[in-house]
Amino acid sequence: MFDTQAEFDPIRWLDRSLIQLCSRFGDYQKDNPSSFSLSPRFSIFPQFIFHLRRSQFVQVFNNSPDETAYFRMILNRENVANSVVMIQPSLISYSFHSGPEPALLDVAAIAADRILLLDSYFTVVVFHGATIAQWRNAGYQNQPEHEVFAQLLRAPRDDADAIIKERFPVPRLVICDQHGSQARFLLAKLNPSATYNSASPLPGGDILFTDDVSFEVFLDHLQRLAVQ
Repeated sequence: MFDTQAEFDPIRWLDRSLIQLCSRFGDYQKDNPSSFSLSPRFSIFPQFIFHLRRSQFVQVFNNSPDETAYFRMILNRENVANSVVMIQPSLISYSFHSGPEPALLDVAAIAADRILLLDSYFTVVVFHGATIAQWRNAGYQNQPEHEVFAQLLRAPRDDADAIIKERFPVPRLVICDQHGSQARFLLAKLNPSATYNSASPLPGGDILFTDDVSFEVFLDHLQRLAVQ
């Protein structure tokens, strides 16, 4: 009996459930995807499901069964605020032009003159843009005339330390630079709006080497299926 049962596919189940929800609660004209819209209460729900589909709770590739079980156990144990961060991490941007401000969880957030702080609950990443990394390696932060740059470097580290002190289990801290090997901890969580087979990124930006669809493509398919 069990040998003939189809294996449960969580991604397909999530997709079907999201399509049904959007078809029932969305406003649209039948067979007209451009007319589709969701009420403000549901407007960010497709984005949340998009990140859930790509999270370690659904995508088990490159994780051992023990790791997958651990991630899911913590998800079930934690409160809503922490669970949301696990599924859709927070991203903060630091630059000379403005103070710390939220950034879209998208590859477009990467810039050469910017530092990004990613909190995905299990991992905290401090990501330095290429120009910031070059200045840091040159030791500009140690020169009195570049105190502002030193403060810019310290700000995300201080915020990362504050997150780590308040959380148990203690998250992994990753300090990395743009184009470095450790940058994968950030890139894996970003919406792949710019990939190797799409348009070139903005100067100082980056691209993702992935075949995953972007949120824009995901939403386009969702709208087309929901209005049928």
